[in-house]
Amino acid sequence: MHIVLYQPEIPQNTGNIARLCAAGQAQLHLIEPLGFFWDDQRLKRAGLDYWELVNIERHLNLPTYLDKYPGKTIYYATTKGGHSYTEPRFTADDAIMFGPETRGLPAQILSLNPDHNIRIPMYPEARSLNLANSVAIILYEALRQIQFPGLV
Repeated sequence: MHIVLYQPEIPQNTGNIARLCAAGQAQLHLIEPLGFFWDDQRLKRAGLDYWELVNIERHLNLPTYLDKYPGKTIYYATTKGGHSYTEPRFTADDAIMFGPETRGLPAQILSLNPDHNIRIPMYPEARSLNLANSVAIILYEALRQIQFPGLV
């Protein structure tokens, strides 16, 4: 599985997500610009000692990422998604993209493949969930569907 963070802003969330990707053996992609410096101590602290266990790729921008992975199936996590995150039939090579904490994925990205815009059902008065929590929910559903390869 591939987790893609588009312009993440909060270092603690990215560190937690890196730890999650290490535990689930998902590749983590960070699309710049980042809202923090790579050597931010809050980022390192949130990831604990899991940094050596996660494969992280940084990409200068969205076109750079898309050019490197042409044809990859990407699901876009958004509160505006037309499908629940449980509806897709994930494969081990799929990517799930998440937007920045304060604004989510922009409309131009959500329009790339609207049938792949997925959401986590929640109470209508709630704006959104924490980014790291959202990644955990959707990643582990995808891993469940592909029977947790390599995990015990």
